[in-house]
Amino acid sequence: MAYLQRMFHDWKKFFVLSVLLLAPILVLAQAYPNKPVTIVVPFVAGGSTDATARAIGQKLSTQLGQQIVIDNKPGGGSTIGVAYVAKAPPDGYTLLFTTISMAINASLRPKLTYDSIKDLQPIIQISSLPLVLVINSNLPPKNFQEFITYAKANSGKLNYASSGSGTSPHLAGEMFKSMTGISMAHIPYKGNAPVLNDLLGGQVDAHFGLVPGMLPYIKSGKLRALAVTTKTRVASLPDVPTIMEMGYPNYEINSWQGLFAPANTPPEIIVKLNEAANRILGDPEFRGVLAKEGSEPVGGSTSQFVTHVISEVNKWAKVVKDSGAQAD
Repeated sequence: MAYLQRMFHDWKKFFVLSVLLLAPILVLAQAYPNKPVTIVVPFVAGGSTDATARAIGQKLSTQLGQQIVIDNKPGGGSTIGVAYVAKAPPDGYTLLFTTISMAINASLRPKLTYDSIKDLQPIIQISSLPLVLVINSNLPPKNFQEFITYAKANSGKLNYASSGSGTSPHLAGEMFKSMTGISMAHIPYKGNAPVLNDLLGGQVDAHFGLVPGMLPYIKSGKLRALAVTTKTRVASLPDVPTIMEMGYPNYEINSWQGLFAPANTPPEIIVKLNEAANRILGDPEFRGVLAKEGSEPVGGSTSQFVTHVISEVNKWAKVVKDSGAQAD
């Protein structure tokens, strides 16, 4: 009997101690947020990622009852803004809205001051964005297979443009070269606008671009769509095959956007942000913003996004290694 009383007393002490230890975290989660929250966007203002971040910031402000501040910190192929958040206090007041570039840079830029897996906590994947391989319509090839034949016959003479080193268009091209065995020079630009200008002007030959931005020029005949990078065909380009269909079953690229926090942010805060973002993704107005930017809503659990991010980091590490791609 004395033994049982002593054991009960010990468990009682353990329970009280556990409650005392958990209390600050529970209070923090219930009170969060009690001041403005900053979302860092590691790209210039005015682009697609910035537009989506601002739209989700407005909705998140309503959900959480606090002001959401968008802070653009471009540079270093998005690594400056990511590094800032990775080193920020893990209290839920500094978040990151970034893209697939975060996963690519993990291997493309070996001198990063942060670890893409260990120093960041994925919260939720917001969207997925398909890419399309386009060429200047003055080039002879009329379809994907003709382009492969033409590129091999003119080895080293063609080039492709990207919106910058470490972006999905850059690595889409490197993955394409590695799988098809063709040789094209990579020409990095600072943003999408100059890429489009030179692509239309014939200064560059090819580009893996986000579908919405390319669509008007494809329809007008100024650019020729050869293939999309997704597993299935894109609704807005039903007659354009996937690269998988054309004999490369392992070629699949979906650019994406997602919300992150510094590592060690209390899990209760991560759950609260995930739930709020999932509600926003069901909002017709926000889904309209995504559609305008050419994005498809994703959402889901934090664990799903964690798995996706790890998979993407590993995938692009292999592409970088196999292709020999470097940050220009």
